[in-house]
Amino acid sequence: MSLQSFSDYLLLEKNYSQLTLKAYLKDISDFSDYIHSEYNSKSITNANYQQIRSWIIILVDKGISNRSINRKISSLNSYYKFLLKIEEIDINPLTKHKALKTSKKIQVPFSEQEIQTVLQELNFATDYEGLRNRLIIELFYATGIRRIELVQLRLNDLDIANKTLKVLGKRNKERYIPLIPSVIDTFKSYIITRAELKLIQDPSYLFLTKKGVKIYETLVYRIINDYFSLASTKVKRSPHILRHSFATHLLNQGANLNAVKELLGHSSLAATQVYTHNSIAELKNVYSKTHPRSKK
Repeated sequence: MSLQSFSDYLLLEKNYSQLTLKAYLKDISDFSDYIHSEYNSKSITNANYQQIRSWIIILVDKGISNRSINRKISSLNSYYKFLLKIEEIDINPLTKHKALKTSKKIQVPFSEQEIQTVLQELNFATDYEGLRNRLIIELFYATGIRRIELVQLRLNDLDIANKTLKVLGKRNKERYIPLIPSVIDTFKSYIITRAELKLIQDPSYLFLTKKGVKIYETLVYRIINDYFSLASTKVKRSPHILRHSFATHLLNQGANLNAVKELLGHSSLAATQVYTHNSIAELKNVYSKTHPRSKK
């Protein structure tokens, strides 16, 4: 019963997405299976830290990354905190646990030139898919939205008259993002072409496949990867790198950190500050070229 209550708590009170909820429950289920097989216990409610620690060691031995293990333990910790909250347990066994060390991933954004090459020099097909793909790339770079946010966009989220886009972010938090004129123009053309599809099975969604069904995440990834593989030698070419490029380029041009935070839909500045390393590098470059003393 407590697991179902925890699921309801994450979904209804914490406003977690179905995808996040599924990941949490999978992590808890994996630990439950381990406890049952190794300690013949049917419940993880009374598990102690030594048992959790032994599970961590098993995961490490299996070659699972520290980052993934930390996520699993974080899910478990959230569950024990919930049990503590509803007074089903007296002590959280993970109270003194320290996360495993992880190496910081440096996300290298696309350069402005690489993005311009894709949008201005590559030939997009003149059919529905070509126009849709171009709009997707433009929208990622112009708004910094997440891949799942783009997939979930609905037709009525677009307000061409007011040049805004309503985006449903993490924990069902809504935000409105302004649209630049070039994106508005592409949107107008896309809406006309979209209406000409022979069959539309998911009419409420903004982005559709040529068969008229809602677009999906792997297709969005493939679109970005395919086009940018023609203009960039970077190993990682994904929607997230375009989001990273959006934030980095804004900061490089002097955008306010708080404004970028709101555009990205971050809940705290700390999440936005990961994008500042590139802007700092840009500042150093400008500083060294312009400060009188740096030339001596």
